[in-house]
Amino acid sequence: MDRKYGHQDEEKTLLNLSLPQSIHAPRFLLAAPKSGSGKTFVTCGILQLLKDKGKEVRAFKCGPDYIDPMFHRTVLGLPSKNLDTFFAGEALTASLFAEGAKGADISVMEGVMGYFDGVDLPDHPMLASAYDLARSTKTPVILVVDAKGMSRSVVAMIKGFLDYGKEPTIRGVILNRIAPGMFPLFKEMIETELGIPAIGYLPRMEGALWESRHLGLVQPEEIRELQSQVERIAGTLSETLDLPLLLKIAEEAEDLSVRMPDITPLPEAVRIGVARDAAFSFYYEDNLRLLTKLGAELIEFSPLTDSVLPKVRGLILGGGYPELYGGELSENKSMLQSIRAAAASGMPILAECGGFMYLQKELVTKEGERFSMVGALPGETRMGERLVRFGYITLTPNAENGNGLGEDIFAGASYLAPGETIRGHEFHYFDSTDNGASCIAKKPKGGRQWECMVSRQGIFAGYPHLYYYSDPDFAKRFLEKCAAYHGRTE
Repeated sequence: MDRKYGHQDEEKTLLNLSLPQSIHAPRFLLAAPKSGSGKTFVTCGILQLLKDKGKEVRAFKCGPDYIDPMFHRTVLGLPSKNLDTFFAGEALTASLFAEGAKGADISVMEGVMGYFDGVDLPDHPMLASAYDLARSTKTPVILVVDAKGMSRSVVAMIKGFLDYGKEPTIRGVILNRIAPGMFPLFKEMIETELGIPAIGYLPRMEGALWESRHLGLVQPEEIRELQSQVERIAGTLSETLDLPLLLKIAEEAEDLSVRMPDITPLPEAVRIGVARDAAFSFYYEDNLRLLTKLGAELIEFSPLTDSVLPKVRGLILGGGYPELYGGELSENKSMLQSIRAAAASGMPILAECGGFMYLQKELVTKEGERFSMVGALPGETRMGERLVRFGYITLTPNAENGNGLGEDIFAGASYLAPGETIRGHEFHYFDSTDNGASCIAKKPKGGRQWECMVSRQGIFAGYPHLYYYSDPDFAKRFLEKCAAYHGRTE
């Protein structure tokens, strides 16, 4: 059954659909009982091992996380895509997976949090969990278990996960952080008592430490000798992992019947500047792909190191860690002026989280340091002691403020029509003195809601990270407004 909680009409959501296609895509999903079990560590090692074996590999991340896909990309040299059933619904999620897996020998999905952890709704428990993704894409699951300090209790833990899900998806186990001499004992207990294979293990890897900060793991480029660490993990797995069995499980994954989105582009290409550097790096790959399909020519630039904007008709300022580079961003006055002038001229700009912070007057760190930012928006953004907001949301125009679209879609900055909904996710420690009120954000469970999003001239900005495929018309309107903008031409 295809559950589409809160989604707009399926035909609209997917735009034009192809006829159903049967897709054979060897694949598996690496899940875990909880966060911190070593999923990303093991995933990167397996990606490298498969690459070393000459396999054409694709990587995917369950859920809204930005940083883990960066690790996948570092290993493979290819973008990693997010797969999220809250954002896209089951049918579109399966289609986007099939699109991303095209041409691959094997695809590897990395789970999110604990295997069953998601959004529990009355009609859709465990929505957006790794279990939900595995179930909806018919993907076999390998459970990564941190077995440090455990013995027979590992068997009881695994049995609980096997028994809990209504649809059996777990096909094997990889044990992390165990002494090599213990694996034969674990393997015999698991396979004898539970009837699933212990596919392999990783011992504790001395010197391989991937630290975290307030938004998750540090970014790959910040880890010293990351590639050599990944190669060492892969080398260990080549001796401790039953790769032929893992490949067999992946090959046995059920074929998928999908209807692929067939998207009609604008008549002419539109050049869009995308901020991409160490300060701004949080992007959903499918957002960028959808814009490209709709006719965007994406031009990357660096607010940190470039002096002026490239010649473009619109801007996208993504999330990231601008707070770590406040001094450099503030000192690049020519770029600040370039973006300020573009905003003043009415250039269409989408900015989320870190990009929203960058557009405001000042950024204030936890230590109280103040850095001047673009100043296209009046607010001041400051870091707090704890998360301000966290989790999935839906956004709709705030009818009380009259910020929906009128007859002329170029009359205002909102790219959402009255009553229309787009989905997103928030995860930030910073807050602003002016978060805007052009939209209503609502949690999918509990009914909590609040005003957010600044909408003025061509700017549509706020803390939420938006997923464009949940409302492709939003992305199309943005590009149409960019195409009609003449303040800065190619």
